[in-house]
Amino acid sequence: MKICYLADINSAHTHKWLNYFVHKGYDIHVISLGKGEYEGVTVYSLDVHDNVMKKNSDKGKLAYLKKIRRVRALIREINPDIVHAHYASSYGLLGAIANYHPYIISVWGSDVYDFPVKSPVHKFIIKYNLKKADYILSTSKVMKMETQKYTNKPIQVTPFGVDINKFTPNKVEKEEIVIGTIKTLEEKYGIKYLIKAFKEIKERNKDLKLKLRIGGKGSQEDYLKELAKELSIDKDVDFLGFVKPNDVIEEFQNFDVAVFPSILDSESFGVAAVEAEACGTPVVVTDVGGLMESTKPNVTSLVVKKNSVEDLAEKIETLVKDSNLRIKMGINARKFVEENYSLEDNFKNVDEIYRNIVKNI
Repeated sequence: MKICYLADINSAHTHKWLNYFVHKGYDIHVISLGKGEYEGVTVYSLDVHDNVMKKNSDKGKLAYLKKIRRVRALIREINPDIVHAHYASSYGLLGAIANYHPYIISVWGSDVYDFPVKSPVHKFIIKYNLKKADYILSTSKVMKMETQKYTNKPIQVTPFGVDINKFTPNKVEKEEIVIGTIKTLEEKYGIKYLIKAFKEIKERNKDLKLKLRIGGKGSQEDYLKELAKELSIDKDVDFLGFVKPNDVIEEFQNFDVAVFPSILDSESFGVAAVEAEACGTPVVVTDVGGLMESTKPNVTSLVVKKNSVEDLAEKIETLVKDSNLRIKMGINARKFVEENYSLEDNFKNVDEIYRNIVKNI
């Protein structure tokens, strides 16, 4: 089978798709706005620099539409069995205008939560792109519901799981209890609430040795470090910076409690929460969007109200003070991921969709 992806070649999420289908022996081609490589994949760069796509100006971003003739020519040259765009706005628009079928769009999150509400024009673009798609995929039920605002077409839910052979439990005895998170350090992910909650937990449990580990980079990094200093907990808060993929596994294994305090209403799915659960780590999440879907409340996770330091501190403290509950929920977490979010099983589902599409051409 020959598949042409319209996708960011440098995205870790794209890499998961490529890795699976390259190993299936499929002929994989990627048309990417930016430059990049991936072993076993033929990559075509449209030479649109990252700084253009990161600009707030839509006028600047629309520069990539000048590449549409090249996209059409490349797709004709590749002559794939399927064209699959990852992201309903930018790559979705390129695929829609290219007008090649069968055509699949996978929605990712901000493309359906944020983009269409900017203006009537943005809303029209998303509706147009989805109308041109023969098939639409969503990684979560909650994002499927959001996407249904812009199309009457059926949407298939294809969960974005984790490699359960890599993300495995490996708990070791240690003196301290480690609370941790790995997320981009931006306001929307609510890390400041975690730091403030950690302060309260430490004050109430001075007999316990507690550590907070925060992985990730972002615009709030300096602010969060200063906040930890102001609260006089900086000696017990480790900022890890960017965490490499293999190190992510070790961190989640080492965490006793993983916390994801997002304040977004539009959290599409909690991949990091699933990764932590796969490592046998219980999680604390806010009651938003896909985070609820990526855990099993009161079985693998404790759920808190967003923007609430008090509720967050209380739920984390519950797990901190009860080692038996942590162990039980950690076991449940691993089982939950094995049954619902195994990367292998999730991609087998996508492969079946591909095969049915090709069979019906």
